[in-house]
Amino acid sequence: MALPLTLLDEDGSLRTIELGDAAAFAPPTTPLRSRVVFAAVHVVPEAHGDNTPGAPAEIDWEATLAFRRTMWSRGLGVADAMDTAQRNMGLDPAATRELISRTADAARAALADPQIAAVFPAGAQVRDLVVAGVSTDQRSEHALSLDEIVEAYVEQLQATEATGAGAVLMASRHLARVATTAAEYEDVYRRVLEAATQPVVLHWLGTAFDPQLEGYFGSDDTTAAARTLLRIIEADPSKIRGVKMSLLDAEAEIAVREQLPDSVRMLTGDDFHFSHLIVGDGTATTDPSAEQAPGEYSDALLGAFSVTAPAASAAVQALDAGDPGEARRILDAAEELGRHVFSEPTFHYKAGVAFLAWLNGHQRAFTMVGGMHSARSLPHLSRTIELAATTGSLEDPALAVGRWHAMLRLAGYDVGSDDGAGRLGAADVVDVPASAFATGARP
Repeated sequence: MALPLTLLDEDGSLRTIELGDAAAFAPPTTPLRSRVVFAAVHVVPEAHGDNTPGAPAEIDWEATLAFRRTMWSRGLGVADAMDTAQRNMGLDPAATRELISRTADAARAALADPQIAAVFPAGAQVRDLVVAGVSTDQRSEHALSLDEIVEAYVEQLQATEATGAGAVLMASRHLARVATTAAEYEDVYRRVLEAATQPVVLHWLGTAFDPQLEGYFGSDDTTAAARTLLRIIEADPSKIRGVKMSLLDAEAEIAVREQLPDSVRMLTGDDFHFSHLIVGDGTATTDPSAEQAPGEYSDALLGAFSVTAPAASAAVQALDAGDPGEARRILDAAEELGRHVFSEPTFHYKAGVAFLAWLNGHQRAFTMVGGMHSARSLPHLSRTIELAATTGSLEDPALAVGRWHAMLRLAGYDVGSDDGAGRLGAADVVDVPASAFATGARP
């Protein structure tokens, strides 16, 4: 039976479409083989918490960790305490440390669960299920010396490794402010990597995500900056697990991955172009027993996969089955949703991540730490649910439609009542403050 969905356009007009049967992506029953995939995930705040701008994050730990378990059930790793988790945009250092520790403990518990252990390779460790961001943001000073930057990086690196999580060396705002040459970047990274006891992922985050990182790796020219990155890797490839490139520049990513040592993975962070980067351009094989050569495809560490996890898992399953065409079809649809969620200003994409988590019943209210859930307009969110509905990204369409309609009513739009299990009516939100958009526990 078709489900009516009311949408709000940019001119303020309402229109209704009918949702047919969406794609239903089955979770895997065996480990994903063809690609290594991490979904960068958000944090769920306490609906009643003082998560206002500038306040320390009050996190709903039960919901936050349950969301990570959902990723693991799909065979996806989790990338935590990074940009998607509102690092430098509401997640304070104390909450960051606790998040990494709790997620690592949850991963350890997940590996003891036969159902989740079955979708990861035999002998998988915590760092195979979770990688976490390491930066210098525990230091509140605006400017640090290069020596102090190394010390701050190493402090977080050691704390993260102690939990069992893998480390992602994030781009440091402190380093971007003080380093003036490529040689200074190389020296800082060399000294930090010397302290690593396990291979790490290097993260190159572009200015679309954080304007304060302009000129990272010593140059505004992407080609010149890439040469610096490659020299850092070539100095000791055994210290590098992979590179996450988040420049939203597919050509730049391909140029770097073709020059990486065979032991170093390219983990795409390109939420605009991930479909062809992951499948590979003209190099896919229909022979399930054959493997593509390194440099011909990207693995993934994507915020977009936190909103399209079922599709991401299904696409890798298709690659495992020797069907790159099906993988492209699935990922092309997911990419359309990703492009919208990550549209300019790109750094506000996190609102779309939290919105879809709420629609899918993974959090009680559409709220974010730092009050950042207000960063996207109602018409933008309307387009988000429309695309999610057509790409198989609504896990419970009736619940999602009910919650969205309740949100429209709260904003003063006459949507009419929703009938049926899992749908919410006006009475469910009459006493709810607009700042929270809370709808109570999942029906």
